[in-house]
Amino acid sequence: MRWWVGPARLRSLGILGMNCRNLDFIGRYNPRRLYPLVDDKLKTKVLAEREGIPVPKLHFALREQFRVKRIGEMLRPLTGFAVKPAKGSGGRGILVIQGQENGVYVKTSGRRLDLEDIKRHISNILAGLYSLAGTPDVAIVEELIELDQRFAGFSHEGIPDIRVIVFRGYPVMAMLRLATHESDGKANLHQGAVGVGLDIATGRCLLAVQHSLPLKVHPDTGADFSRLKIPDWPEILTLAARCHAMTNLGYLGADIVLDRRRGPLVLELNARPGLAIQMASDHGLLSRLRQLENLRSRHATVAQRVEFAMASFGQGRGGRARSSED
Repeated sequence: MRWWVGPARLRSLGILGMNCRNLDFIGRYNPRRLYPLVDDKLKTKVLAEREGIPVPKLHFALREQFRVKRIGEMLRPLTGFAVKPAKGSGGRGILVIQGQENGVYVKTSGRRLDLEDIKRHISNILAGLYSLAGTPDVAIVEELIELDQRFAGFSHEGIPDIRVIVFRGYPVMAMLRLATHESDGKANLHQGAVGVGLDIATGRCLLAVQHSLPLKVHPDTGADFSRLKIPDWPEILTLAARCHAMTNLGYLGADIVLDRRRGPLVLELNARPGLAIQMASDHGLLSRLRQLENLRSRHATVAQRVEFAMASFGQGRGGRARSSED
C-alpha cells in the first residue's frame, strides 16, 4: 500500500512548496535585476570582498579558450585548488584537486587526472556546458579549502558546507551538507551527499537524510550524526545574515564552509535555494517565514536579527520550533 500526504496536511506542518516559494518569497522579495550578483560566483566574490565578507581566495579566472593551452604553467605553483564555473549550479562542473606531482593531478577521491583532463574540463566550462543558461562562462580557480578537523569522519572525500536560508536578514533554517563517495566528494544532495538539519539555536544535529531517507551514521565512515555540533555557530549565522545587506535579496541561501586556517567563509549565494532543507530539519519553512512577515518591526542590527532567530526557531533534539514574541 502506498501512503500519500495531502496538501492540507502539508500546510498544517508548515511545509513550503515550490509554487509558494516562487510566488510569495522569491518573486516578491528578490528583484530579478539582483540575480546576477549571486548567479555569477565571480561577481559574488568581488562584492563580498568589497563588503569585508570572507570568501575563498581567487587564484585566477579564465574567460578565453586560447588561454587554456597555458593552464599547466598557471597551475604549477598550486599544490591544491578548485575549478568552478562562474555560472554553474547544483555542484555541476566543480573539480577539486588536492595535490599534483609531475603533471598528475589527484582528486579528493584519489582518482588521478592528467593535464589534458584539466584542459578539457576548463574548456567545457568556458563553452557553457555547466552554466545555468548554457551560455559561455568563466572558469574560476580558487584556493583549496582545508578540512576543519572537527568535521573529521563526518565528511568523506570532500569538504562539508552549511546552507543557511536567510529571509529579510534573519537566518531561519540551516543544514550541513556532507560529501560521500557517491557524491564524488561534493556536498550536493542531488549527487548523493548527506543533508543534516541543524538546530538554529545551537547548531546541533536534528536529522540526517540521504536521497530523502533518514540516516543515523555516515554511509562511508560510520560517524554518528547525533554527536554533531557545529563550531562557531553564532558567527556562521551572523555571516549568513550579513549576505542579505550585501545583496539586498530578501530570500536567499548562503553556503558557508569552515576552513581549518581561516574559519567560516562564504562559498556562494543562491537566489532560489531548494526545499530539501525542510526534510533534513524535520520542520517546515513556511511558518517561520510567515512569522517574520508578521513582525511589527524588523530588528535594526544583524546581531539582533540573529539573536531573535536563535530564540524563536530553536528546535532542541527533534522538537518543534519554540515560539517567541516579536
